Amino acid sequence: MTVPLSAAGRPARARWRSLHAQETRLAWALILPTAIIVFSLVIFPAFFSIWISFHKVGLNNLNDVFHAPFVGLDNYQRVLNDFAFKYQGLRSMGAFVTSIVYSFASTILTLLLGLIAALLLNQPFRGRGVTRAIFLFSYVAPIVSVAFVWRWLLDPRTSGVMNDILMRLNLIDLPMAYLSQRGLALLLVILFEGWRYFPFAMLMMLARLQAIDRTLYEAARVDGANIWQQFLNVTLPELRYVLGAIFLLRLIWTFNKFDDIFLLTGGGFGTNVLPVLTYQFSFKLFNFGVGAATAMILLVTLVIFLLIYVRTVMSSAEEA
Repeated sequence: MTVPLSAAGRPARARWRSLHAQETRLAWALILPTAIIVFSLVIFPAFFSIWISFHKVGLNNLNDVFHAPFVGLDNYQRVLNDFAFKYQGLRSMGAFVTSIVYSFASTILTLLLGLIAALLLNQPFRGRGVTRAIFLFSYVAPIVSVAFVWRWLLDPRTSGVMNDILMRLNLIDLPMAYLSQRGLALLLVILFEGWRYFPFAMLMMLARLQAIDRTLYEAARVDGANIWQQFLNVTLPELRYVLGAIFLLRLIWTFNKFDDIFLLTGGGFGTNVLPVLTYQFSFKLFNFGVGAATAMILLVTLVIFLLIYVRTVMSSAEEA
């Protein structure tokens, strides 16, 4: 029996007008703008950077970048052989080693300061709310403002706050250029990073501390544990996964950090890291292929750190 065209079309029209189909179209309509933004600003630039890292791209062919000559691994070889990248001893660690030292030291310092602040703010005392707000200042203040405040404090002239204080105390005879000395400049940048971002760690750990069952501490006191033993056997185990998550996040963010070091030292005096080196290759030497190759090396290093962390966490979870 032949079914009329109008009758055959009714099921399709019915499905199109059904509630499920309307919800599906609404879901796609709501997701589409975000998907377009993510593809335009994240996915496409990421794959485009990978593509650029294997081609010779400079100012001379920016107007026709998709026809740039393919150079294979030459860009990566140039980065690895560059004096600014490779390790040449303690006086010139290179951007790669400096990035690792800077990232791990800053992350560990951030965790330590955040843990101390969280333990202090977890205790009841008058003005605790105001103290929390004060501690958050370094994290919520604009990076440009706090960086220039630190540069003013460490100004190499006699008008610099640190020089003025130390000279008044007769601890130094002449003003010092703190951010222009190898070793000291890197140490100060690490201190700046720990000071600026410890409130993030403090908030995460404080939230976990306030969720710990108080009966655990009561049982520990009944068993004769002192404050230090309670910290080692109750507090730290309860903070273990929070500390791990904060360490991973801060390590990734610090390894990718550009603005802090660039505003303080410009990457000079032993503080050159991979993000700053990427900027120098791309926008000072205008060799965008080499700059993209540097960014890819940074990405691969982060992926290795991430895999090691995930494997460690999974092993700890299986043992628990």
